Amino acid sequence: MSSPLVALKSLESLKGEFDPSSANAKQASLQVLKSAELKSAEQVLRLHETLCFMQAWPDDEPVLMLVDAMLARFDQRRDLRRHADELSNSGIAGTRINFRFYAGTARWLADRWPERLEIDWEDFENAEKLERYLTLLATYSETPGLESIAMELPDWIKRLKGPQETDAFFVVKRLAVLFPDEFLHEHLCDELDIPLILSPGSGVPSRTLAKNDHAPIGYQTTPLVRTRPSIAEEFQKPVSEPKLVTPVEGARLVDLARSAMVTRQRDLDAFAYADAHDISILDDEGLRFVLYGVTPARRFLLETLYGFLVLKNGVPISYGAITSLFNSAEVAYTILDSFRGGESAQIYARVLAMVHQVFGCDTFMIDPYQLGEGNEDALKSGAWWFYQKLGYRPRNKQLLKLMKRELAAMKRKPGHRSSLAVLKQLASENVYLELGKQRDDLLGLLELANVGLKITDLYSRRFGSERERGESVLADEAAEALGVMSFRGWTAGEKLAWRRWSPLVALLKDLDRWPAADRESLVSMIRMKGSRQEIDYLRRFNSLARLRFAVVKMAEG
Repeated sequence: MSSPLVALKSLESLKGEFDPSSANAKQASLQVLKSAELKSAEQVLRLHETLCFMQAWPDDEPVLMLVDAMLARFDQRRDLRRHADELSNSGIAGTRINFRFYAGTARWLADRWPERLEIDWEDFENAEKLERYLTLLATYSETPGLESIAMELPDWIKRLKGPQETDAFFVVKRLAVLFPDEFLHEHLCDELDIPLILSPGSGVPSRTLAKNDHAPIGYQTTPLVRTRPSIAEEFQKPVSEPKLVTPVEGARLVDLARSAMVTRQRDLDAFAYADAHDISILDDEGLRFVLYGVTPARRFLLETLYGFLVLKNGVPISYGAITSLFNSAEVAYTILDSFRGGESAQIYARVLAMVHQVFGCDTFMIDPYQLGEGNEDALKSGAWWFYQKLGYRPRNKQLLKLMKRELAAMKRKPGHRSSLAVLKQLASENVYLELGKQRDDLLGLLELANVGLKITDLYSRRFGSERERGESVLADEAAEALGVMSFRGWTAGEKLAWRRWSPLVALLKDLDRWPAADRESLVSMIRMKGSRQEIDYLRRFNSLARLRFAVVKMAEG
């Protein structure tokens, strides 16, 4: 029988190999590791990562059953318990997570696992800011004691909270009550930046047990595809139509996405504010894409935002966000660490193919952060060249010249690697993948901030400090201009969208000359902005030539 370390090394070397002999060797190593104790935290982590990879890319049913069983009991391993402190923030079941969660995520954790959430007082740099709100966390009747008795903040919170509550649960809940406006609440929480500890327990998010059991299962019987894909060819392959899931299933998928972030000390707006009523799935070449719309209150004014999670055999392997307008999209894409090397480029190509079909995009943009600006990991990994090899190019002529010089150097000397200084230059501006006719009405080129400035000028000129009255007046004027006689039957989200879009309607100078059909389409488009599926809004907006032209003109300044 091989030693645990030998079995681990064998499993790691075989995880990307798929043939009958490899499957048998994997099973043999798994049998050894199932009950063996590893000697270090690093070895336990390596085993965990290998199991996660094999769960996403299993050889066959026996291998998958063995991997599933080992992951299901991973938190019971003696070596894991012995090294649990060293493995904190790993996201492994049975270990704690320390992070400054977004306000929405903190509330979700407090609602779901109230007994597992605590404040990390030792790491709380802004405790004095929270202390200023201490009397507001209590009732007025309690102020004589709060204002007169000298007590440390953690002791006061302990005194204020209920006997079955944690300090974090009490603070998170009280702040939510004090600031019911979610934007004001979020702003305050960002200022406080409270560090939280999520302790392990039953059902608590972990990477170990992150799996959607409703996703289809497939087995890997051929070598992994590691060659560079042709994006144009990938676009020719069919992608299934998105299927809107029920709100109940949507809620489960939202939990899966948020858990994927929590266990990696990350947060994403599209997941933190996901709307369980706007969740769609589509299956594609062994992958399942989950699209996450956001709640109406969190939707952008002009663009459409969707988060996405990529599942392989139900396991989250990648995530990102899609921002789209005018048949162009900014796609932020991240392959999760456990699954790097497992067809990353091919998966990204399928993500773009999905966005092309579902969102109607023929042009894609990557912003500087994804390329490495202010992002050391992306810079050092050569993210810029990853996207360049897939067809992305800068619009800046100087950067194009720099790219060509680097390509020439690589041709002369195959081992040449761009220096960090060169990569920083290359990553300083957006890059674009343009598969249609080159145009300028694209995300990243359009100055949408100018639209916001025109709206500000409108409010300032007509209403000054009376912004709320201005919203009501403009909403009424837009309704009159577009023939909306009543908002009966409109949802709260649709009414909110109307109030937000009304100043834009006021800026459409020739609206009275629009054909009746276009004005009706504009009404339905605004309503769609706040309806169940925001993507309906995007499709309608993209099809309204007059409105599209008007917004482009506003963006030009």
